[in-house]
Amino acid sequence: MSTETNYTFFNNLDTEVEIPKNGILSRTIFADDFVKVIIFGFDTGQELSKHTASTSALLHIISGQAKLTLGVDSMEVSDGAWVRMEPRLEHAVFARTPVKMLLYLLPQ
Repeated sequence: MSTETNYTFFNNLDTEVEIPKNGILSRTIFADDFVKVIIFGFDTGQELSKHTASTSALLHIISGQAKLTLGVDSMEVSDGAWVRMEPRLEHAVFARTPVKMLLYLLPQ
C-alpha cells in the first residue's frame, strides 16, 4: 500500500489479506469521512451469520465461492460478485471455498 496526501493505492488487493486456518480475518484498509473499507479473509466453511448494518454498504467478492444471503434471497457467488445493500438489510456470508472480500461502509 502507498498512501500520499491525495490518494491511496493498492497494487493488488488479493495480497492484502491472509486466509486464516479455521477462521475469519478482517482489517480496515481505508477510512475517511465518506467510506470505510474492510478486507476479509474467510477459510472454507466460515460464516458471518445474519446481521444488519446501520449504513449503506457495498460488498465485493475478490476471490472464492460463497453463499450470500440478502434479506430472504440466497445466492451462490464467486470472483467479481458485487452488491449494494441498503441500511438495516439482513445479510450473511458463508464461505464455500477460501474467500477474500471487500466491504465498503458508506456513512449516511
